[in-house]
Amino acid sequence: MAPARDRRTGFSRRRQYGLFLGYVLTIAGAVVGAALLVLSAFDPPAFAALRMGAAGVTAPVSAAFASAGAAIASVPEGIGEHFRVKGENARLRADLKRWQALVLRARTIAYDNRRLRTLLSVRDRATGVVVTARLVSSTASSARRFALLNAGRWNGVRPGMPVIGPDGLIGRVVETGPNAARVLLLSDAESIVPVRRARDGLPAVATGRGDGNVEIRSVDTADVRFVVGDLFVTTGTGGLYAPGIPVAQVVSAGRDQVAARTFAHPDTLDFAIVTEPFVPMPMPVPVQGPGAPR
Repeated sequence: MAPARDRRTGFSRRRQYGLFLGYVLTIAGAVVGAALLVLSAFDPPAFAALRMGAAGVTAPVSAAFASAGAAIASVPEGIGEHFRVKGENARLRADLKRWQALVLRARTIAYDNRRLRTLLSVRDRATGVVVTARLVSSTASSARRFALLNAGRWNGVRPGMPVIGPDGLIGRVVETGPNAARVLLLSDAESIVPVRRARDGLPAVATGRGDGNVEIRSVDTADVRFVVGDLFVTTGTGGLYAPGIPVAQVVSAGRDQVAARTFAHPDTLDFAIVTEPFVPMPMPVPVQGPGAPR
């Protein structure tokens, strides 16, 4: 059986001292309260000075507790703000990526529109246009330089037809299929184009180098000086290319033989016009047999 709990104070000296101290504090508080009450009733100025003195002592303590309370209360708000800002940053990054994709697409469309407008003006000037098509690939890093055109015999494309881009001459068709054609680029080693210098009509020949550029060589004239920036266009000689089509621009000065860069760069080939040869090829004459009527 558990012993009964004795609540009397005589069994513990600590409890006795605590009880006595409680009585003393209670009586002292009552006395101080009564004194303050009497002072406030009979001497209000003195009570006001005492009250302000007490307020001056307790004000820093109250301010410290208020600051601590505000800091503690702001912790949940700060945590919420952190996660809100983090989520907002993630949304902004996603929006930035989406807008970057849209800007890139808009720039691509603007570039295509600009080149199509240029090609349209070339088409208006060109004669004997067969078809306008897209160059879907090119061998820009191979020793042989070809491009693939997404138009062929079904579109009227035949071998030997010139191919012109928005910036200038691209090359000529060498092979055709039903809906595709192979184009020999100007930079191919087997490409030879008669050209003339735009500023004075100096005749020359543009020969492919196989490295993306062409070589300009003078003809019928010795000790010819070429300067950087000289422009060369087709002459119409040979009957394949119409005269006046931009071909290349000299990139290094020299005499008799210099390097030039084609206006139709292989890495930017996209749209092209296939035209009839400048001088139509004569129709083949059928061979008559021995018994054929004359």
